[in-house]
Amino acid sequence: MIDSNQSKDFLLEIEKLEDKVSSEAIPPDLKEKIITSIERLKLAFRFGNYSKDLEEISNYIDWVESLPWAKRTDDILDLGHAKKILDENHYGLQQIKDRILEYLAVLKLKKERSSEKIVRAPILCFTGLVGTGKTTIAYSIAQSLGRKFVRIPFGGLGDPGFLRGRSRKLTEAEPGQIIKAIRTAGTKNPVILLDEIDRVVEESRSTIMGVLVELLDPEQNARFMDYFLDYPFDLSEVLFIATANNTTNISTAVLDRLEPMQMPSYNDEEKMIIGQKFILPKTMKEMGLSPADLELSVSVWPKIIRPLGFDAGVRTLERNIAAICRKVAKIIVEGKKAKVIVSDENLREFVQVW
Repeated sequence: MIDSNQSKDFLLEIEKLEDKVSSEAIPPDLKEKIITSIERLKLAFRFGNYSKDLEEISNYIDWVESLPWAKRTDDILDLGHAKKILDENHYGLQQIKDRILEYLAVLKLKKERSSEKIVRAPILCFTGLVGTGKTTIAYSIAQSLGRKFVRIPFGGLGDPGFLRGRSRKLTEAEPGQIIKAIRTAGTKNPVILLDEIDRVVEESRSTIMGVLVELLDPEQNARFMDYFLDYPFDLSEVLFIATANNTTNISTAVLDRLEPMQMPSYNDEEKMIIGQKFILPKTMKEMGLSPADLELSVSVWPKIIRPLGFDAGVRTLERNIAAICRKVAKIIVEGKKAKVIVSDENLREFVQVW
């Protein structure tokens, strides 16, 4: 028997759900589908078997109501602005920067001169060794466009459900990473980075590549079906960017939809400039240090850059600078020194070198 308090709480919860569904952003046919589910829930309540259904429907409505069905950001298609951001965030890489500026110029012309509402762009895929700046260059593109940025890691991915979601009929039901990325961004036209798409588990490669084809194909991604959502979501305005260490493990069908761009390795001289002008100031700021706290002698840079052998990227350099800054922060906090100067004589106290 359902008491009056239960009935009051249930009706209050139903009222909240109906208020959420009334959002104008939700597509009308999806709204009708949800309202039908709420009516069935009301019927189930009469027989006292509703608690599980209420939780499921409430969770589903929360997801539907939170998605940006019509919300988007306006692109900043200003080549001067884009060049400034690329130069501030990256040293060198002139060919890559020129290609990105050409890419943005095409977007600008197509948007100004085309009658199409949605401007489709080629999907860039940055390939190169670890630490060569693939992920950060993708972030810079999003920053220069004024779009939200979300990263989806593919390393070790072995379940297509991670991308496409799991049906609400299953106990572990949840949306896939694509829909989660859209909700995180809060707009329907973010930049979504598909990071390391070549590093998926071999046994699931074909099915994951199949999902990627649907994501990257403009004829298909306007009606992307997430199994949890069970309703097509328009991804045609999303700017997808991919990264890979190499293209060997990427299917031909996916490669046909990508425009690969090779990221060059850095030599020691370039790494020194990157370390001095970009990595060290950024890391010191993140750790609360100022130039009054830390100074690195010029002579120590070659050992910080290459302490244990050759590295194509700057990942080792980033780790070493971070290690130095952490140790210096500890010294400053303990009051042992007012300023730390890292030199050849004391470098071993801060970083492992030969």
